[in-house]
Amino acid sequence: MSQPSFSDASRVFAKIGLLSFGGPAAQMALMHRELVQENDWITEEQYLSALSFCMLLPGPEAMQVATYTGWKLHGVRGGLMAGLWFVLPGAAVIMALAALYVGFGDVPIAQALFLGIKAAVVIIVLEALMKIAKRALGSRRMWGVAGAAFVGIFALGLPYPVIILIAALIGTATAWSTPRPDLPEIARPQLSSLLRTTVIWGAIWALPLVILWLLNAEALLEIGVFFSKLAVVTFGGAYAVLAYMTQEAVNTHGWLTTEQMIDGLGLAETTPGPLILVTQYVGFIAGYAGGWGAAVIAACLTLWVTFVPCFLWIFAGAPYIEFIPTRPRLRGALTGITAAVVGVVLNLSVWFALHVFFDTVTQTTIGPLSLPLPDVTTLNVVAVILSCIAGYLILLRKISIVWVLGIMAILGAAISSI
Repeated sequence: MSQPSFSDASRVFAKIGLLSFGGPAAQMALMHRELVQENDWITEEQYLSALSFCMLLPGPEAMQVATYTGWKLHGVRGGLMAGLWFVLPGAAVIMALAALYVGFGDVPIAQALFLGIKAAVVIIVLEALMKIAKRALGSRRMWGVAGAAFVGIFALGLPYPVIILIAALIGTATAWSTPRPDLPEIARPQLSSLLRTTVIWGAIWALPLVILWLLNAEALLEIGVFFSKLAVVTFGGAYAVLAYMTQEAVNTHGWLTTEQMIDGLGLAETTPGPLILVTQYVGFIAGYAGGWGAAVIAACLTLWVTFVPCFLWIFAGAPYIEFIPTRPRLRGALTGITAAVVGVVLNLSVWFALHVFFDTVTQTTIGPLSLPLPDVTTLNVVAVILSCIAGYLILLRKISIVWVLGIMAILGAAISSI
């Protein structure tokens, strides 16, 4: 392995941040090529260990792997550099797009463009579901966990954190009943270092919330507290947590509509960086009730409380990356969580498809069940046609998602005008 200078490492991580389109799979492939194959800064084993560890954590695993690699090369300043390069380019784009959306989102041509993007998002989420299911569901028990998670969130309205907790307990119990293989003994990192790092980064995380509390800025504080809690339960990536975020942001807080939520995901898909940047868009829309200034502050606040925890997890947990794989119970918990994520993403797929393909969807209660049922007379044939085209381009032709989103936006405008 070679040891790069800080400036050389910064240039490579800037390249990764500016080119990290296409979601976690594409981002992980890009980082593997740059960090392992071309520059030989970390080994294959170190890269895979870091990825496994980051999948145990809430938050975007690709950004956390980048932060860990930066930390491995140049300590805390290297981790900050790598993590910020991964997030800030996309954050700048999302801020601009959210402002344009608020200003021009109701213009007919803009709505036509978004129709094509939303039709493509249905297929993008479906593709993510297929990839996760292929990796996660290796046994009948995990198929059962995925099915139960889908029923729990789709029909029973169980909170996402509760589903994740139950799945982790099932995975842990499964690992507990499995004979433990012989594993190497690795010294446990020092607890004092863990506590010190947690206190420092926990204080950095909470700082803006304390300031808002002292200023009695209740609306902004509510937004900050919500996304702080969300940052702790974002296991399985953005697709998995979107259903929970939508449930709370749309139904509980009333910050935005279902259509605005779907549009936000489409915007996030077109930008570099982690898809969880969609939270910044939601924060902007939520804060806009107080004017443009409040919208920008809310977006920056959301960005802070979403990504500062990622630095906390990595800087506190990086010394444990070689230690944790020797603990089968943690691996078992991850297996259960990943299976539950399949059910949650299936719920998201159905939810998106219903709201894109039908103009009217009502929540209907049948006994203990609460189901979203579409009015079949409001079927949007144009949206169905556009999704079929997107499915052909993404699933069969394997065209880049960024290109597909551009093509679908143009087709949406063209078909709508006809």
